[in-house]
Amino acid sequence: MNIISFDDSDFKNSFKKILNRSEVDVQNVSKIVQNIIQNVKEKGDIALKEDIKRFDNWELSSFDDLMISQELMKKAYENLDTKLKDALHLAYQRIESFHKKQLPKSWMSYEDNGTVLGQKVTPVDRAGLYIPGGKAAYPSSVLMNAIPAIVAGVKEIIVCTPTPNGEINELLLATLYLCKIKKAYKVGGASSIAAMAYSTKSIPKVDVITGPGNIFVATAKKMLFGEVNIDMIAGPSEIVVLAEKSMDKRLIAIDLLSQAEHDEMASAILVTTSKELAKEVKSQIYQELKTLKRSTIATKSIQDRSAIIVVKNLDQAIEIVNELAPEHLELMLENPFEILPYIKHAGAIFLGQNTPEAIGDYIAGPNHTLPTGSTAKFYSPLGVENFLKKSSIIHMSKSGFNSLASSCALLAKTEGLEAHQKSIEYRL
Repeated sequence: MNIISFDDSDFKNSFKKILNRSEVDVQNVSKIVQNIIQNVKEKGDIALKEDIKRFDNWELSSFDDLMISQELMKKAYENLDTKLKDALHLAYQRIESFHKKQLPKSWMSYEDNGTVLGQKVTPVDRAGLYIPGGKAAYPSSVLMNAIPAIVAGVKEIIVCTPTPNGEINELLLATLYLCKIKKAYKVGGASSIAAMAYSTKSIPKVDVITGPGNIFVATAKKMLFGEVNIDMIAGPSEIVVLAEKSMDKRLIAIDLLSQAEHDEMASAILVTTSKELAKEVKSQIYQELKTLKRSTIATKSIQDRSAIIVVKNLDQAIEIVNELAPEHLELMLENPFEILPYIKHAGAIFLGQNTPEAIGDYIAGPNHTLPTGSTAKFYSPLGVENFLKKSSIIHMSKSGFNSLASSCALLAKTEGLEAHQKSIEYRL
């Protein structure tokens, strides 16, 4: 794990590599994904069957096997350990409570001349949720994607998740039952995105697709945006910790590793003003790696896509953090709220030593589906609004119309749109 300093002569080049942390061979991936999408569009369920055998290493005996049965979900839920079930319900309640606060309202405004303007907020009819299931199963992703859709009022929720070797995680099944998911399918990757975008005989077309996935899933979402709406184009997971000298090196190290263990392409970055802390955290990381079951994955992430950045002062640290615009940002500082106003770009911000990123992944309440690879500069976390759409409302009284008509007609004339102009003038 490299330690780079703001004083280094090649700092700009080193930092540029960190900024490009999410770069992948998009050109070759795009060709593969385009073929998958076209195949699903043309062949429907038959293409899904082929891709399940190819990527998940099992074969459908019939297309009915695509759907996960309600009986399996219910049985998994009923067999849950009591403490685990309680934890799942607590997470559900907290996530639901947070997202209910996000609900926008429809509104109307009334002008003195009788003109009415407003906005009508309605949920999409059908939402598609992608739940990863490759290197690990993520029941928490079911909660984080399904609950905002439920709060938004979406009537039909479709779930797609890969099932390597035909196996489904029991906790994932139980979480589907808790969220009252009626239609969940055993297919993942770009194939499932295409199926939800175009529909097949088994899987209906959705209006919006949300949820994290690998580069093939992300590329498919990007290609199909416009056919359906999407939440964001997310890349590998990442964390930036901004820490001062007084913070606990062990907590910093394990928080960095909490993202490194996700994926070999994940990145973990420490920004600090203390060279001493930088060295201590680096040493601690390698000690902690020895204890992790996913140490091979985490080690690859730490060595290839992670770094420790030493800066002169807190102002430089803030500048670096805003440029990185990380998915997760921990402010490991004595007074993190003093720094908060200066943080412009981050998916989720965790303040203080008692707020690890992991608490946000599961149970704090805010969504863990977040923008990655510096896209926090223009994307927001997944939320209720991803499952809503807004319609403008306009009603003109005769008096209201007359007060605006001449100006409107002049603008239309200036643009050379004669029918627009006459549409106004005929009403005068």
